[in-house]
Amino acid sequence: MSIFPVTTSTLSASALRVFLIETYGFHKTCSCTLFRTGINHTYFVTNQNKRYVYRVYCYAWRSKNQIQEELRLLNLLRTHHINVSYPILANNGDYIQELLAPEGPRYGVLFSFAEGEKVRFMDEKTCYALGELMAKFHKITQGKSVERIQYTAETLMHLPFSYAKEYFKDTIPEMQFIKAQSEAITKVFSEVDTTQLRKGVVHLDVWYDNMNIKDNSNITLFDFDFCGNGWLVLDVAYFCKQLFHIESDKTVYELKKDKFLEGYQSVQKLSNTELNIIPETAMAIWMFYLGVQSQRFDWSNIFLTTNYLKMYIGKMKAWYTYTTSELVNNSEKN
Repeated sequence: MSIFPVTTSTLSASALRVFLIETYGFHKTCSCTLFRTGINHTYFVTNQNKRYVYRVYCYAWRSKNQIQEELRLLNLLRTHHINVSYPILANNGDYIQELLAPEGPRYGVLFSFAEGEKVRFMDEKTCYALGELMAKFHKITQGKSVERIQYTAETLMHLPFSYAKEYFKDTIPEMQFIKAQSEAITKVFSEVDTTQLRKGVVHLDVWYDNMNIKDNSNITLFDFDFCGNGWLVLDVAYFCKQLFHIESDKTVYELKKDKFLEGYQSVQKLSNTELNIIPETAMAIWMFYLGVQSQRFDWSNIFLTTNYLKMYIGKMKAWYTYTTSELVNNSEKN
């Protein structure tokens, strides 16, 4: 009987352990444990009391060149003393290893371990420090590019909407809301003064789950899987939106958001155009990630239900209502 084909497999941690010993020269007592499956699979590795992270990219998710560009960015940031989880060379001098999984070839990369812990509810000091770190990162990547996705209205909203239509009828209210917002934001993007929007390489997924923190202000960023090219304000907007959903008390949210922006602007100034477009760019990224979940149905199938869509779009509506009313209040004050 032939082996039935699979779309996504989970590689054995014990087999990876043997592979790591052979490939990186780790001690025979090293350990390897599966930490998390997701868009990519993450394993925690310990070799003689030193910790690492081994990422196995899912089949056909990223090309080898796209991964090389991600690693090139990480090494660039590291040379400029930006705290990131960086790639580790194997004994053969390569960063990327090819692993023949049941579904086909997958790529693996060993990364340094980000010391500290995830902090969902950051204090104001941490928000300020993150703003500083993001601005320093942007200062290095401004005007640069990587051979990866260009984040535009098409890739952030239009394509993701088409992916979502594979699972949801475009006649339901939530999809109609997405469509209407996509059209409105596209119009804003087309009319904005782009000379006031700095461009470069962005992370696009900066939130508490992709950083570890020590002593409130020592932050290490990781998971650059969605790095690409676009307006730098995309990173700023996405963190603001994530912070908005975490902090139920909007007075606290405003204080922490202001500290984050203050930290950022202590390194690089945000133009008025960048500040004003935060609501729209954040919503565009929210649409993008619905598209990611639709593309990677093997990972997110438990989420792609009508109830989930209502919850997900509910968050978008809450952001829209809040930022719209905030603009009205500010205009009335002026």
